[in-house]
Amino acid sequence: MLHSRLLEYIDEVARLGSIRAAGARLHVAPSAINRQILLLEAELDQPLFERLPRGMRPTPAGEALLAHIRGTLQQYRETVADIRDLHALGSGEVVIATMTGLASGVVATAAASFRARHPRVRISIRTMGTQDILHAVENSEADLGLGFNVPSSTRVEVCWQMNTRLGVVVSPHHPLAQLDLIPLARCTPYPLIFADRSMLMHGIVAEAFAKADLAIEPAFHTNSIETMKRLAVSGEAVAFLSEFDVAEELRDGRLAFRQVRDAFSNNIISLIRRDKHGREKHGHGLAMLLLADEITGALQPGD
Repeated sequence: MLHSRLLEYIDEVARLGSIRAAGARLHVAPSAINRQILLLEAELDQPLFERLPRGMRPTPAGEALLAHIRGTLQQYRETVADIRDLHALGSGEVVIATMTGLASGVVATAAASFRARHPRVRISIRTMGTQDILHAVENSEADLGLGFNVPSSTRVEVCWQMNTRLGVVVSPHHPLAQLDLIPLARCTPYPLIFADRSMLMHGIVAEAFAKADLAIEPAFHTNSIETMKRLAVSGEAVAFLSEFDVAEELRDGRLAFRQVRDAFSNNIISLIRRDKHGREKHGHGLAMLLLADEITGALQPGD
């Protein structure tokens, strides 16, 4: 073993309150356990247990040591499990719940890169709305969730998070594509593409136009990011999306993304997983952790 058996001896004596009972549980002679504890007490110059008529009880020094021992043993067990998972990483499945634009961009890129190194791991990418992403992770229907403005929950852990403001998305041949920083007022002569009211993005964009005191009548409303992108590619229409939504189209040169001078409110992208106390079905494998790292790397600015 990596760690001394003495850690187990002290832990079992504290749990069972008896050297004899600990010896029986560990299949070790009680005299051997007692000798090791006495040697450690002499080294620390502190008693670790009170020897009572009916058993052993940790002293304050013993309690302090036990906290360290139990943390060390737990970390060791988790590390051993990870090593075994790494050995068996040739199989299994990781499920990620995400939004359409992210699925075809950073998630697809990260998944392809991950699977090139682990070709026998299956990756399921499921697209859904923000609230459904949260529910899928909470209910162990997905290992990971990636989305914008995901509601907070005590049942999930945030692996990574970043504020990525919306910007103007247009065809590379659009007149607005020639500008580096676009005032919202410059967008109004063109057909505007708005997310419908079922999407949080709608409120962010509508609020920005209202603050700029601009009266508008969008030409298009949709709850599909793919539709927004197609409309922007095909003509003079203007969409308002994040760079992550159009990552694939930016790489291919099919769309252009420009910052808006009038600041949009926060648009937080989050990578989440089920909290460590509730991973019954999913979320406990090394494959999930490695894929999360892969996605985080793909999301980093400049990557």
